[in-house]
Amino acid sequence: MDHQINEEIRDEQIRVIDSDGTQLGIISSKEALKIAIDKELDLVKIAPTANPPVCKIMDYGKYCFEQTKREKEARKNQKTVDVKEVRMTSKIDTNDFNTKANQAIKFLKAGDKVKVSIRLQFRKGAALHSEMSEKLLEQFKEMIAEYGVFDKPSKIEGRNIVLFVSPKKQ
Repeated sequence: MDHQINEEIRDEQIRVIDSDGTQLGIISSKEALKIAIDKELDLVKIAPTANPPVCKIMDYGKYCFEQTKREKEARKNQKTVDVKEVRMTSKIDTNDFNTKANQAIKFLKAGDKVKVSIRLQFRKGAALHSEMSEKLLEQFKEMIAEYGVFDKPSKIEGRNIVLFVSPKKQ
């Protein structure tokens, strides 16, 4: 909280708002500080760029406490989305494939994004493996389609074919 309070306010004339929200008008900062001290409150500059600057008479400690409380509440309500990865090769067995698909479905149900990557093997018959990988990816898409939304079409990143899946909104 980078606010100027009490004696830190050095402006000649300031617009003052009372603790109950009523405007006291444009007065000198010394006079406003005297009013705040009489009420046992603080004078806080809330709009330093205004002409003249706007200050409010308030309990600054209580104000800071409420601000931190609001920020903490906002952080508590945020949901962090993790990106989980499911890795496969183009020569995966049927049971392993089903396990990976079920794992991806579990991640999507938990509200996480899933990165599906299929490792391409560039040896003999490279074209054959990339075709198999594309078929595998299509099969995978069919299995998890009811649980997730495909963000972008699959793309080749280095030696992997990558696909990102977001959970469907309930």
